[in-house]
Amino acid sequence: MSSSTEKRSYHRVLTIATSDSGGGAGIQADLKTFSAMGCYGMSALAALTAQNTHEVRGIHALPPEYVALQIDTVVEDLGVNAVKIGMLFNQRIMEAVADRLSFHDIERVVLDPVMVSQSGAKLIEDDAVEVLKHTLFPLSAMITPNLPEAETLLGIEIENRSKMEQAARSLLRFGSGSVLLKGGHFDDEQSLDCLVLQEPDEQGRDIYWYEAERVATDNTHGTGCTLSSAIASGLAKGKTWPEAVDNAKTYITGAIAAGSRYDIGKGGGPLHHFYQFWD
Repeated sequence: MSSSTEKRSYHRVLTIATSDSGGGAGIQADLKTFSAMGCYGMSALAALTAQNTHEVRGIHALPPEYVALQIDTVVEDLGVNAVKIGMLFNQRIMEAVADRLSFHDIERVVLDPVMVSQSGAKLIEDDAVEVLKHTLFPLSAMITPNLPEAETLLGIEIENRSKMEQAARSLLRFGSGSVLLKGGHFDDEQSLDCLVLQEPDEQGRDIYWYEAERVATDNTHGTGCTLSSAIASGLAKGKTWPEAVDNAKTYITGAIAAGSRYDIGKGGGPLHHFYQFWD
């Protein structure tokens, strides 16, 4: 068979997360991001939400065995190059996901520890936090908490860059391969993120800082989902963790800037995930 007729392979990324009926975050944002980053997206839904740009009216969790069935059905046929995990809602779903990740020996896992929505609604049951830390973090190549999530996980306050680095290193003790602590909640002109690695990389480094000019907008719904999905897409393509984060940071900065020019809904609107293709 000549090279011109050889079949190509997709970069396959599976999101295990929750549906956002408003389309700005969750499964919907993940799939949009995978496509924008040149990957083939697949999904396993953990829960459904009834939400829009300014409120979450309801959350309906799916049975854990059905979440596991979705994962098995996708992985056994299509395979995966990377997995992104978002909101899983409760302890039983988290345990089911951890069991399937271990069974299928999936290594490139990016976990976004979603706890509270942008509108302030609680998105995780109280008893699930410990399961998240001690069961899913050790199975993850990277976790991507924002500052409030890190403060909840560690029981501390993070006021500055120095405390941010300390917090990121403290989060490593839960067993993930790396931690990307997002500093978007700081009231600064720059959006600052800190990546720390369990072990120094080929460059001999175990810490990287990423900065981008902050975009003045309320349209930031789904930023956490989008960033972690963009990182997972980079890992699926074989990029190193620092490279994947760098590319994801560039992508999301552009998506926020493009989304700031649109008006949709009565609350915080979404990013423009396809700004590179139409705007």
